[in-house]
Amino acid sequence: MSAPLRLMAVHAHPDDESSKGAATMARYVREGVEVLVCTLTGGERGSVLNPKMDRPEVVANIAEIRRAEMDRAREILGVQQRFLGFIDSGLPESEDEELPDGCFALQPLEKAAEPLVAAVREFRPHVIITYDDDGGYPHPDHIMTNRVSVEAFEAAGDPDRYPGTGDPWQPLKLYYQMGFTKERFEALHDAMTERGIGSPYADWISRWEDRPAKWPVTTRVPCAEYFDVRDQALIAHATQIDPDGWFFSCPRELQQEIWPTEDYHLARSLVDTDLPEDDLFAGIHADDPTPACH
Repeated sequence: MSAPLRLMAVHAHPDDESSKGAATMARYVREGVEVLVCTLTGGERGSVLNPKMDRPEVVANIAEIRRAEMDRAREILGVQQRFLGFIDSGLPESEDEELPDGCFALQPLEKAAEPLVAAVREFRPHVIITYDDDGGYPHPDHIMTNRVSVEAFEAAGDPDRYPGTGDPWQPLKLYYQMGFTKERFEALHDAMTERGIGSPYADWISRWEDRPAKWPVTTRVPCAEYFDVRDQALIAHATQIDPDGWFFSCPRELQQEIWPTEDYHLARSLVDTDLPEDDLFAGIHADDPTPACH
């Protein structure tokens, strides 16, 4: 029997894995791929974004509650998951606001990347997915997540780097998750408008900068049949997701019809592949050796 393919998803906070690439992960798990979510912080400084959960006892125990939510989401998606131990940086309200001492976004790059390098060397993923260098949106933890993901991808195969974190392993492909694109939201907005459904996207689209995408979509993974699993995992993060909020304003059936994929940008590849792709593992065979260490 062939060895299983392995996928690692690197995220900043609990709930990010369910809002970014969750249906992709659910699909691959059902196809026999081993999937590990690495969550870099515990979301300790996150706010309660669901008004139905905005109670004093929830606010006081937000870190503990978010870990329990992550456990439920992990079970729903069928993935493995581990926290890498950093402290949430919070989202500054202005450019002048300083980040709190000791938070993830202020860590030196090598210190921040070391636990992820160790996780890569232990789990030995063929593919890593994470955010682009703007973080998907400019949260300091998301931007730092991109930096440590790129560092781990480039360093984990080098036996001279990060000694003491395990035997070298070189992942073969690194992707940026591209779920929040103007093209996607315009398509959903138009479909909702044509069907007489109120769309929440008009103002957002009108404020979108009219310029080419920094990271074009190279890979669209069909996964519409797993959108229900994605939504269940999202709802498991009850402090963060309002089941009556904008995230669920577009009917699932319409999403499945109009935009049945989750989308990615291939940022690094050590294997030959033809673009565009419909599979994160295009060009990869589980039994193939990884490239020689640097």
